[in-house]
Amino acid sequence: MQRDKKMKKDLSTEQKIKDAARKVFMTKGFSGCTTREIAKSVGINVALLNYYFRSKGKLFELILEAALSDFIEAMVEVFSMDLSLEDKTRMLIDKEFEFLRKHPELPLFIHAGLNQESDNDFDQSNFLGRLHQTGIFEQCEKAQEEGKMRKVNMINVTLLFMSNCHFPIMSKKLICGIYQMNESQHEERLNEHQEIVKEMLINYLFPNTFKNA
Repeated sequence: MQRDKKMKKDLSTEQKIKDAARKVFMTKGFSGCTTREIAKSVGINVALLNYYFRSKGKLFELILEAALSDFIEAMVEVFSMDLSLEDKTRMLIDKEFEFLRKHPELPLFIHAGLNQESDNDFDQSNFLGRLHQTGIFEQCEKAQEEGKMRKVNMINVTLLFMSNCHFPIMSKKLICGIYQMNESQHEERLNEHQEIVKEMLINYLFPNTFKNA
C-alpha cells in the first residue's frame, strides 16, 4: 500500500515538473530559463528536479517530443482514414487550424526548439515512421502515377502545408500590427484564409479533379 502511494506521489511530482517546464519553455525557450526557475515554479529544489530528469536538456527534449507528438496526431488520424487524398487534404487543413487556434504557442516553440542548443541530440525519425505507417506516402505515389495528383516531392508538399497553416498563426501579432486589426477581425481573416488555403492546395495538388471538388 505504501509503495503504491509513493509511486502515485512520484508520478504526480513528475507530471507537475513537466507541466511547469512546458509553461516556462513555451514562454522563454531553452536558453531563456534555468532549472532553478522551473524547480521554483513547482515548489521543489533543483536536486529533486535533476533526480527526475537528470538535466534541463533532457527535460526540454521530453517537452519538445511531447509537443511534436501532439502536433502530428491530427496528421496520423487523418492519413489513416479511408478517404480520397482530396478529402484528406481538406480535413487535415481544417484540423491543423483548429488545433493551432487552441495551441497557438506550439508552432513557434517547436520550430525554435529544434534550433535550440541543448545537451541532447533529438531524434525525429520516429515521427516520420508514424506517418509512414498510415500508408499516406504510398497513396500519394499511386495517385501521382495515375495522374490524379501533381508529381511533387513530399518534402515540398509538407512545406506547402506548414507555410500556409503554421505561419498565419505565428504571424498574428505582426499582421494585427500592420493592419491595425483587433481579435475578432483577425479571426475573420483567418477563417477566410483557411478556406483559401484549402482551395489553393487542392487546386495545385489535384488539378484534374478540382473542378469536381
